[in-house]
Amino acid sequence: MRDALKQSEISDLLLEWYDRHARSLPWRVSPDARRAGIRPDPYRVWLSEIMLQQTTVAAVKAYFERFTSLWPDVTALADAEDDMVLGEWAGLGYYARARNLLKCARVIRDDHGGRFPPSRPELQALPGIGPYTSAAIAAIAFDRAETVVDGNVERVVSRLFRIETPLPAAKPELTARAETLTPGSRPGDYAQAMMDLGATVCTPRSPACAICPIASFCAARAAGDQPRFPLKAPRKAKPTRHGHAYVARTAAGEWILEKRPEKGLLGGMLGWPGTDWQEAHPQRAPFSGAWTEIGEVRHTFTHFHLVLTVHAARHVEPTEGYVLRGDNSFRASDLPTVMRKAFDLAQHFLDD
Repeated sequence: MRDALKQSEISDLLLEWYDRHARSLPWRVSPDARRAGIRPDPYRVWLSEIMLQQTTVAAVKAYFERFTSLWPDVTALADAEDDMVLGEWAGLGYYARARNLLKCARVIRDDHGGRFPPSRPELQALPGIGPYTSAAIAAIAFDRAETVVDGNVERVVSRLFRIETPLPAAKPELTARAETLTPGSRPGDYAQAMMDLGATVCTPRSPACAICPIASFCAARAAGDQPRFPLKAPRKAKPTRHGHAYVARTAAGEWILEKRPEKGLLGGMLGWPGTDWQEAHPQRAPFSGAWTEIGEVRHTFTHFHLVLTVHAARHVEPTEGYVLRGDNSFRASDLPTVMRKAFDLAQHFLDD
């Protein structure tokens, strides 16, 4: 009974704090609006959660507002052209998310009448929606009592209960602990309160314990070692891979691009022709041209660093299978970040 009362008090305090201090985010319905009867739009919740995977709130805001302006509901997104959506996604990284975004939107349009299903199992059966995202949509959009555990919540819970198991092995324990705190009432607001607490108060290096609404329950604070949590297993060093990119224009001034395979890194995106990315350093031009090596660009992916040697040429005539874009239909901003870096390096050479 004592534990149940403690858990109830923690959730009550967090909700009171959230009512006063909730962040204003473009995809969020404020506590005041919720009390006025305005419900979160599942489409906006889903879109924001997919965008926020491995990406910061600050980086996502502009993308979210642009996406919802172009495609205000899930059916509009499902009807969009793949290349346009992938182009608008460029710069957010983790491009499999964009491909799954389109797949998911089309399943909802075709199999669910354009409406998101409300239950976590149904949501998790959709393309690109895993355990975390399904819990977030079910809780925030449909007020289901699901436990939502992102990196911010992991940090709060690890400190609250002083979990000594390092991440990622601690994830099941952290989720189980978080489940004990999830209230039956206002679970969506509670989930967002936990996220906000981790993002603004229970921060990684300097937690502001003096203004934390649940500081009196925090085991790590009581021990005086809260910045130590969550514990993390040592990271393995990332390998470095190498490759070549060939940036060229035809005699008519068209840019020569290729569409990458659907599967794999940057799948389905437009980019510059080039070699595979390997730990060795092979050089193999995709077609003949007066190539000039103009420098290197570097980019870091989740599992490796990439060093890309950039070559440029003018007045090239490619073989079949490439995508030709004139200046009126080419936007460098539509390219993935690493390809845009290569363009930025080559543009000055090609324009001279």
